[in-house]
Amino acid sequence: MNRVKIFTVSLLFFIGASSCFASEAIQTDTYFYDKIIREIEKPQAPVVTDDFIVFTADAANRFVGIAFDFENYQTIHPFQILHTYGIDGEETNTVLFYCYKRTHKVSSIQYRLVMDGLWTTDPCNPEKIYDENINLYFSKISNLGEIEIITKQTENNSAHFIYKGESGLDLKLAGNFTNWDPWIYTMCETKPGLYELDLPLPEGKYYYSYFVGLVPVLDNTNPAKVYTDDGRTANVLIVN
Repeated sequence: MNRVKIFTVSLLFFIGASSCFASEAIQTDTYFYDKIIREIEKPQAPVVTDDFIVFTADAANRFVGIAFDFENYQTIHPFQILHTYGIDGEETNTVLFYCYKRTHKVSSIQYRLVMDGLWTTDPCNPEKIYDENINLYFSKISNLGEIEIITKQTENNSAHFIYKGESGLDLKLAGNFTNWDPWIYTMCETKPGLYELDLPLPEGKYYYSYFVGLVPVLDNTNPAKVYTDDGRTANVLIVN
């Protein structure tokens, strides 16, 4: 039976500072995203693919949100409402879901849900871990396989910049696209020692470095390096 599905986005709540990247920013017209969502029939264990992890919950809840360990549980991402209708126009099912686009190099994920204002583990996921230091259980997904995290071109003429180093740096990004001004773009520390930034860039060849103050730091995830005409060593990224 053919079905038509309508998505309604719930209100996004934040605890503390929000992340420097938008986990919510998933292009809903992509093939694999649509395929995963079409297959949701009821609340189920998290569905893991190379690109996404889909979490589901019972639509009897007024609000469900999810918080991840790699964001230090500082951001609550809201679940969306998925209405399913039959060819006769009658609603056949309603499910809450959240689709996380995998952007972190992690082999496992820990998370908690907020269901109608109460923190809890995921009732659809039997895998849990207990933290005796804070006397809490967390839901967990193991054996995810690692995603290669390097500076690279991403979709729609954008670049994803990465730096791995010591934690707590005030790290800036500069290059020929900023006229080497090191005060425009700040890298976000998404987990201890891992800094990330998504930046839209048109087609072209770009020279860049990171900066701590005025001290240049080369990108240790990108082996492509050159000496520029003005005598500096820089990394190279081609966007096409």
